[in-house]
Amino acid sequence: MDEDFLAPGGKCIADFTTYEDFLSSQVTKLDLDYVEDINIARKLVELGYRGAREGFSEEEFNAMKAAIEVRKAIFNVKTLLSAGREYESSMLRAMQMREEGNRTGKSASIFFIRDRNEKGQEVSGYIDYSHRLATEDFRPIFNMEKRFLPQKTDLSFFNWDTMNVGSKSSPNYEVIAKNPSGMLFRNKRDGKIINPDPSLHSPGDNSSRTIVRAEDYISVVVFDHYNRRKL
Repeated sequence: MDEDFLAPGGKCIADFTTYEDFLSSQVTKLDLDYVEDINIARKLVELGYRGAREGFSEEEFNAMKAAIEVRKAIFNVKTLLSAGREYESSMLRAMQMREEGNRTGKSASIFFIRDRNEKGQEVSGYIDYSHRLATEDFRPIFNMEKRFLPQKTDLSFFNWDTMNVGSKSSPNYEVIAKNPSGMLFRNKRDGKIINPDPSLHSPGDNSSRTIVRAEDYISVVVFDHYNRRKL
């Protein structure tokens, strides 16, 4: 597991089953000679008096363990939800053909979607598909019980009726909003820029743009980026 999952003191959270195991790993024989109680020694580690200089709570430990499970899910091809399915919807087919690549980290697709939400309001936005796959249950979407729409937590979001607007970077992309030519997205893995400007011949290095003729959406454009680490 990478450095994103290191606790204070350089301990890798993936190496520990429970919070108590983590605390015990930082308790030394000398500590026990002084306090003579493993529970007190663990508490000193938790508060930052022993081991790492800053404390590390059980809530922080559990949150990091949950993040690890999410990361595992991305790289677990067995979690493919659309495999073997046949869809008439061109939108679902576009999502299906990209699911494996975005779960395994081979690619990082951005969906631009414009359509109406459940309230009939017109919304649009850029969506980090890989991030949404990792943090949302897509079974209702692939089971055609729910539609794939922009949310306030996506790379960008705009409600044309309420004029509610927002943007937020994701684990895969940094949003560059203050740019003369419009919004840009920097891939955090290789540093490449995706420029969604439709007047450009290409959105960027290692990237492609595909217009999806979706019958049930106002507009759908997919920007596929093929990940390459920096040398």
